[in-house]
Amino acid sequence: MEIEYDPAKNERNVRERGLSFERARDFEFATAQINRVFRNGEFRLFGAGYLDDRFHVISYKQTDAGIRVISFRKGNEREAAKNGFQLRR
Repeated sequence: MEIEYDPAKNERNVRERGLSFERARDFEFATAQINRVFRNGEFRLFGAGYLDDRFHVISYKQTDAGIRVISFRKGNEREAAKNGFQLRR
């Protein structure tokens, strides 16, 4: 799967959250809860699931070759519970 993203946005995410968009490769899409939402004039996908046994949330768009990451971060306890997950596995 090809991972695309805005390099400047990725650098900010690494600086502020300690998480590179490249790690989207390791996000467990197969067991994640995915929702499709129309926002900012386009359809986006929001995933709630695990990365390294820790709950994360990701916003992305599908591309022909993979995904384009919009946002990626650790989720909080409220988000985990809302989506039927635990904060840590």
